[in-house]
Amino acid sequence: MPREAMLFESLDDQNVHCYLCRHSCRIAESRFGFCGVRQNLGGKLYTYAYGKAVAANIDPIEKKPLYHFLPGTLSFSVATAGCNFRCPFCQNWRISQVSERKTPELPGNELTPEEIVAKAKHGQCRSISYTYTEPTIFYEYAYDTAGLAKEQGLSNIFITNGFMTPEALETIQPYLSACNVDLKSFRDEFYRDICRGRLEPVLDSIRFMKDLGIWTEITTLVVPGQNDSEEELGQMARFISSVDENIPWHLSRFHPSYRYEDAVPTPIETLQKARGIGKDEGLKFIYVGNVPGENPDTVCPSCGESLIRRGVFTMLENRMEQGRCPSCGKPVAGVFS
Repeated sequence: MPREAMLFESLDDQNVHCYLCRHSCRIAESRFGFCGVRQNLGGKLYTYAYGKAVAANIDPIEKKPLYHFLPGTLSFSVATAGCNFRCPFCQNWRISQVSERKTPELPGNELTPEEIVAKAKHGQCRSISYTYTEPTIFYEYAYDTAGLAKEQGLSNIFITNGFMTPEALETIQPYLSACNVDLKSFRDEFYRDICRGRLEPVLDSIRFMKDLGIWTEITTLVVPGQNDSEEELGQMARFISSVDENIPWHLSRFHPSYRYEDAVPTPIETLQKARGIGKDEGLKFIYVGNVPGENPDTVCPSCGESLIRRGVFTMLENRMEQGRCPSCGKPVAGVFS
């Protein structure tokens, strides 16, 4: 059943203006927004993504990936179908590219916010992650769940493309502890032509998350021939460093998927090159992902001491003392307790 949405206004002639994400859709009666899960019914906006979980799993926090937020803990991960991007290399396209506009009914199982919180507590999770698909799409569901979760002492995390409005971020900020933002490129034409979005709103979101005090990490899926030039990698690293040199940058290896099945995986040398570029631009914490044997450890940027040792999506050892390096005493950016 559709539920009345948040963050919209009714206009003349039964039109509505949705200002949840930066597509800023103006929607005529009976039509859907770009996301395909929010519909104008009688001059009001309704969402079909409430309470219908297409995925609900317990994951290590490192899988999000978040390396500086409650390392070594578990996060209850939940998603509904849908997205406000159309990325042809999406790793979760089977659920992200589904919409109420395309199908008679969104897939998924009924799962209330109360049940999500109870499952998270039962699974000894420290947080709830709104992930796998774009959480802005199921914003109302996430908002209600996040409020209950915070009451129960759980943190809330968005794994997001960052294409939400400042109003959306500001509204959920009291409940939102951390985000991992997918910075896909530093070219607006890439966002427009490939993702069907825009670059600047994503950069705005990253800046605003920092201003709001939301712990933020950034992931870039490095796709051969698309966003892997030294110039563009340098632009991304330079931007991140300009916001905060302590923001962790996760460089993820692309594997052929969806409409990019004929592409080649990212050469490991490209990821290593990107890591070097990030260091040259002043970033303190850079992690290469999806590559066996690559060192995902956290080291002290001051003295080089190994602080957190990791395996594949696991923490093996945490040597920090109250968020500080045990050797030189320097604080390490993040949320560690």
